[in-house]
Amino acid sequence: MNTLSIIDDLATHGLSVCDQFLTAQEVADLHACLPEQWTQASIGREQKQHTNTQIRTDKIHWLERGHAPAIDLLLDKMSELQLALNRHLFLGLFEYEAHFAKYNPGDFYAKHVDAFKGRSNRKVTTVLYLNHDWCEEDGGEIVIYHADGSHLKTLWPQAGRLVTFLSEEFPHEVLPAKRQRFSIAGWYRINGMSGHRVDPIR
Repeated sequence: MNTLSIIDDLATHGLSVCDQFLTAQEVADLHACLPEQWTQASIGREQKQHTNTQIRTDKIHWLERGHAPAIDLLLDKMSELQLALNRHLFLGLFEYEAHFAKYNPGDFYAKHVDAFKGRSNRKVTTVLYLNHDWCEEDGGEIVIYHADGSHLKTLWPQAGRLVTFLSEEFPHEVLPAKRQRFSIAGWYRINGMSGHRVDPIR
């Protein structure tokens, strides 16, 4: 992975697109870890968490260490990136959370932001794609906007691509796909609690 390029892009633009972040074999190994049981994705956090299929219809499964070597390898890579982000950009990131996401044909995630300024501990968003042989006709693109709502980028969910951006800065959406689409969505978090308390992870 090209960590310095990701850091430079984040520092300059707040957004990075890194193709071939993982090798084809690493993607295949993660694809083999996809679970049989999925949970309907929700919006909000803690007491305000609820499902709303008018906003998102994907299914998720949270990643945990120790479940598979491929997952541990990915989490190790994301830990390395976290250390580099803290070293070069002084973000104070202390934890990473991530889940598999499954979009069946027609599933979508409406335009949203991952964190509201001053009201969330999520600071950096990552999206890693696990879809081989994806083409334009398959749909399922992520569309990223400037803070003022104007279009910034439209990206295919191609295998091995890592999209990283500042969580508070970029509204984005996932367009409906015509075939099953898999990704890993993750967030680097700071501790927003005072004293010796630690924020709940989700």
